[in-house]
Amino acid sequence: MIATRPTEEQIEQIAKDLAPDVVRIRFNVGLDWSEDPAIYFRVVLSDAAAESDRLIEATKMAEKRLFDEFGLWESDLFPYINFRSQSEQAQLKEAAWD
Repeated sequence: MIATRPTEEQIEQIAKDLAPDVVRIRFNVGLDWSEDPAIYFRVVLSDAAAESDRLIEATKMAEKRLFDEFGLWESDLFPYINFRSQSEQAQLKEAAWD
């Protein structure tokens, strides 16, 4: 079982802690393609953090914080973490990422 189920407040705090690289984080729990329980994180990065020279560092910091904060290594929910830049989201305008 997941050690700590995320709350909106916890997720917002992580995004604030990782600013200015992380603009916001959204999440939901559901089933993945194989019908197994999963937790989906959607992380919007600043355009500067999404540049090739900073992208790996920014994504690794966010992944580590989410895994450590919520005990995802021992979770029964398979974690999926997706990243998108602020400009990419501005173009795509997907509500789940806002």
